[in-house]
Amino acid sequence: MADVTNPSGPVDGRALDESVTFTSELIRIDTTNRGDGDCRERPAAEYVAERLADAGVEPALLERTPGRTNVVARIPGSDPSADALLVHGHLDVVPAEAGDWTVHPFSGEVRDGVVWGRGAVDMKNMDAMVLAVVRAWARAGVRPRRDIVIAYTADEEASANDGSGFLADVHPELFEGCTEGISESGAFTFHAGPGMSLYPIAAGERGTGWLKLTAEGKAGHGSKVNRANAVSALAAAVARIGAHEWPVRLTPTVRAALTEIAALHNIPVDLDAPGFDVDELLGKLGPAAALVEPTVRNSSNPTMLEAGYKVNVIPGRATARIDGRMVPGGEDEFRETLDRLTGPGVTWEYDHREVALQAPVGSPTYAKMRAAVELFDPGAHVVPYCMSGGTDAKQFSRLGITGYGFSPLKLPVGFDYQALFHGVDERVPVDALHFGVRVLDHFLRSA
Repeated sequence: MADVTNPSGPVDGRALDESVTFTSELIRIDTTNRGDGDCRERPAAEYVAERLADAGVEPALLERTPGRTNVVARIPGSDPSADALLVHGHLDVVPAEAGDWTVHPFSGEVRDGVVWGRGAVDMKNMDAMVLAVVRAWARAGVRPRRDIVIAYTADEEASANDGSGFLADVHPELFEGCTEGISESGAFTFHAGPGMSLYPIAAGERGTGWLKLTAEGKAGHGSKVNRANAVSALAAAVARIGAHEWPVRLTPTVRAALTEIAALHNIPVDLDAPGFDVDELLGKLGPAAALVEPTVRNSSNPTMLEAGYKVNVIPGRATARIDGRMVPGGEDEFRETLDRLTGPGVTWEYDHREVALQAPVGSPTYAKMRAAVELFDPGAHVVPYCMSGGTDAKQFSRLGITGYGFSPLKLPVGFDYQALFHGVDERVPVDALHFGVRVLDHFLRSA
């Protein structure tokens, strides 16, 4: 095992260059996931599998559906008694309209020190950095302390049924010994004000509850009185759901985030004080409030409506979709509240449902992630946070794997990393990839 006290470790110029090349070339492989099975990740899976094999790592290519390919490989550690660590990243991306972009979203163009394209931050950059680290280890003869299981997954941007869900349900033996995992959306620079660089590490995710609402009524002529109008009943339910003010529910991860961020702003806080107002505190945290605000409550956002086929015909049915999210421990409240808000004549069901997650911020693994970031950015302030959305960590949690968001990037002031997720002109600085490779290498060798 290499000396982890050496910050540079086995990362050399070739590893840094490969992180950029692999990001660019993966972006050029169009793995757009439009949902309903409309995606083909196999070319990207073959790309990463070939580069793992070149490094002496034996990859397994696994499919539930033809073309929806996952790659899993294990790197043996030097300590057979240590728990294994899962490192996972997805290969699919959300759609992109080329006409809206400054550069073509699947060009992978490297311009002015920045790699452009769909997947540059979500999350072909992390896929590429992991590849670069593994290949650097192979060249230097390095072994990590723990077994490292690497999973490149399909279908994360939809249901994960062809990806991490399939792997967890059908191939659990590939993850034998894994107790913790790391993946996307953590350890990126968040500029919270002059001289304040936060690096939020995700230690939780809200649960997912995508809902279908259905109103059944009486079809009829649009000119007639109709007391059983499905559209009216559905519209009233959707309005109630959209306007609902969810109560505050502070989970341990969110409490830790509020406490640490407030301390950095020199704001004394007692979260258990009578009359404590989380919204008042958030109003004092400046830009950093955006890291916490979406996760102090459940949420329910109406997103789709469908009814009717002609203006003078009252339809007998109307449907809507709601994007619901639940804080850890908040699912019972979510379900009971939806039962009440839908009201008479409207029913609801889950279209897609996944659990909320929570990970300890006092664990040795969290401490090592913090230390790795601070080693390469001594001015960093690492803080925990809870993701408002979800990742493949939800599916891997079925195997008892505790998940963290840790895909390190050092970003310049003004670079709105979170806005680029699923956004236009997605891109990542070359320097950020170099930082990420160094931090990942150090963390994975010391974990």
